Amino acid sequence: MSTIPFTKMHGAGNDYIYVNTLLHEVPDPAKASMLWSDRHKGVGADGLVLIGGSPIAEADFSMRIFNADGSEAMMCGNASRCIGKYVYERGLTRKKTIRLLTLSGIKTLELHVHQDVVETVTVDMLAPVLKNSAQFTDDGSLKCGTFVSMGNPHYVIFTDDIDQVSQQGPALEVHPAFPQRCNIEFARVEPDGSIRTRVWERGSGITQACGTGACATAVAAVLTGRAGRETQIVMDGGTLNIEWRESDNHVYMTGPATFVFDGEVNNYP
Repeated sequence: MSTIPFTKMHGAGNDYIYVNTLLHEVPDPAKASMLWSDRHKGVGADGLVLIGGSPIAEADFSMRIFNADGSEAMMCGNASRCIGKYVYERGLTRKKTIRLLTLSGIKTLELHVHQDVVETVTVDMLAPVLKNSAQFTDDGSLKCGTFVSMGNPHYVIFTDDIDQVSQQGPALEVHPAFPQRCNIEFARVEPDGSIRTRVWERGSGITQACGTGACATAVAAVLTGRAGRETQIVMDGGTLNIEWRESDNHVYMTGPATFVFDGEVNNYP
């Protein structure tokens, strides 16, 4: 049986399996993601990311991302930073500004490079899409949050008890208010102005970090008067710097990307 090389990477603890599909095809990425993401019987990850060429001239590379449950995601901020590091340090490009095609549009990556090492990446996440805040009853209590789409849907709840994410996240993800399911953030503003956030990701459960979730939290904090336009979002796996610029209404996310290890798999659908 032939093997497929992969690279495991993480952005602030949000870990994925990356395959360069310019060289290696993954026949059934949804099933592969479910198989390989298993932390006991597989490689172990939050999902699978396919790095490909772009079918359009306006972008340099493309990204497809599959959650651990096999569902395909529109966008992942942490994965996009990792792709920037991957394509630069693995010699696929020498550009330090990269246009990445995703299912939620083209994202521009600015690589911050020192001695040929990509230390951090800033991603232009484009403008948030806002809806009226939803309110609904769950477990007998009123949940008041802010809906923000960053290319995928997020519902941000500010509360002192952010650890309730493990109990409330599963039900809120599939709540009837969200017909396409939703990513759920529980956030708390800290005395130093940073925002401590925990996330339940649609299709993956609790993850160490979520780039689009950090952006959504920052936007929700501005909308509710809890923070200014530049904030630090502190997630379980690390800190992301978010700026919601007034000049273009775009959200910019800056954070690290890290190689974990390379390997090969021969158990694929």
